[in-house]
Amino acid sequence: MKWDISKEFDFCYGHRVWSQELYVEFALDDCLVCRHLHGHQGKIIIHLESEVLKSGMVTDFKHLNWFKKFLDDTLDHKFIIDINDPLFDTLLPHYAQNKDFISFKEGYKRVNFNLIKDEKIHIHEMYESYIIVDFVPTSENISAWLLGIVQEKMKKLNVKVSYLEFLETPKSKSTVYA
Repeated sequence: MKWDISKEFDFCYGHRVWSQELYVEFALDDCLVCRHLHGHQGKIIIHLESEVLKSGMVTDFKHLNWFKKFLDDTLDHKFIIDINDPLFDTLLPHYAQNKDFISFKEGYKRVNFNLIKDEKIHIHEMYESYIIVDFVPTSENISAWLLGIVQEKMKKLNVKVSYLEFLETPKSKSTVYA
């Protein structure tokens, strides 16, 4: 036997797919709306699997509470931006000048607030809202990024992450397999 359990998480985020290209024959227009700054109500479904149950479970669902906290503290109501986005220097001019980042083990960067300590509060608030990554934040790339984060953490419990689903909208989903 093999068991698969899953848990869902929701969060709001913004992004821009600066690399978007369309083939008019399929898209029926050439409007590159994903290149615009925009947001989504995303949903993540994490699937864990095991052929052996521990205490009657693959793992306790509460063992994913850390991921909810990560989403709430790191991504919820934030804007995910690729450091290679041509608009990066325009949107984050302090980064453009200093290239000084605080890096996190989960593969993202945030502003070093010491760089803008003399700025007004609204500048701090703007910079707080950016999560800087080194990939185009498509649903496919975001799902792969989050899968890696979940896999790394769940290894400590010896729990296998079989796949992760990321719904950018209720009708558009990316699935990445371990």
